[in-house]
Amino acid sequence: MTRVLLTGAAGFIGGHILGALRPSYDVVAIDAFLPSAHGSDRPIPGIERVDVRDHDSLVDVLTGVDAVCHQAAVVGAGVDAADAPAYASHNDFGTAVLLSAMAEAGCTRLVLASSMVVYGEGRYTNAAGETVVPGPRTRGDLDEGRFDNIDPNTGDTLDWALVNEDSALQPRSTYAASKLAQENYALAWSLATGGSVTALRYHNVYGPNMPRNTPYSGVAAMFRSSLEAGRPPQVYEDGLQARDFVHVSDVATANVLSIAADLPGFTALNVSSGHPITIGEVATALSQACGGPTPEVTGQYRSGDVRHVVASPESARTAIGFDAAISPFDGLREFATAPLRDAEGTGAPRV
Repeated sequence: MTRVLLTGAAGFIGGHILGALRPSYDVVAIDAFLPSAHGSDRPIPGIERVDVRDHDSLVDVLTGVDAVCHQAAVVGAGVDAADAPAYASHNDFGTAVLLSAMAEAGCTRLVLASSMVVYGEGRYTNAAGETVVPGPRTRGDLDEGRFDNIDPNTGDTLDWALVNEDSALQPRSTYAASKLAQENYALAWSLATGGSVTALRYHNVYGPNMPRNTPYSGVAAMFRSSLEAGRPPQVYEDGLQARDFVHVSDVATANVLSIAADLPGFTALNVSSGHPITIGEVATALSQACGGPTPEVTGQYRSGDVRHVVASPESARTAIGFDAAISPFDGLREFATAPLRDAEGTGAPRV
């Protein structure tokens, strides 16, 4: 039986992947149990406490391991400059230590949890269908309710287009920079060792057991929290921001397929539902599913947010046979009453 090391096994996504792997694989599950992610540092039976920055401990748990599924990371919006050291330590240094330990242990297969944040502003086209890199959204425009991306040459509003894996990588936050750095370290490791890397660029992940009050939460969980308190969800901007929401069970499937496929070299794949949805539609779907108040579109905005990021699922379908089984509207109806978990932390841990 193939032996797989799963990092971040106690996390929201890692826990679902652990359940998906165990029927077919011998899984070594580890987690650092950071209170900022889990609400406490209490261990979970069957998951060993190992920090991916601890080289010697990693070499020990890598004994006999055929493949690594690397989910451990500090996540969040990444707009606070004070969080940068935590991202660099846990995400970038941690991944570098893991790759070094894998080389020492002779393990040459890695599935890496990456993110759609590496694309930055996403992809946009003008009226002629030409790809255009938009100018930055200015505070003045946002304050006046002008949220769309503008063609810097003509001043015309740009349309969003599907992001492909070969789209430009332009991280716009410290968290995004750390995820791209993880990919770059993994690529360099692949070239140096001949190992294989599949970097899965997750889009907006949601589902049961999602944490409700941490930087891991995401907008769907925040809308849930408002509805549970009897308050209308607060939708930023005009609610027309386009995203791709992918159910956590589909993300788990993509990881299992990636381990089985063992693609050669370095391969980046979008993990998305293939069904674009606006943030306003997310809020409305959740409100209707639980009979809550109508969402309020506030016109407020959050510094560092991008307007649209929507992915093409074609490469993942071709490379590993991945097709999301759950559409956003079906998944969000279920998510409206799904169990969530609490955590004490509200920001990236300071290091």
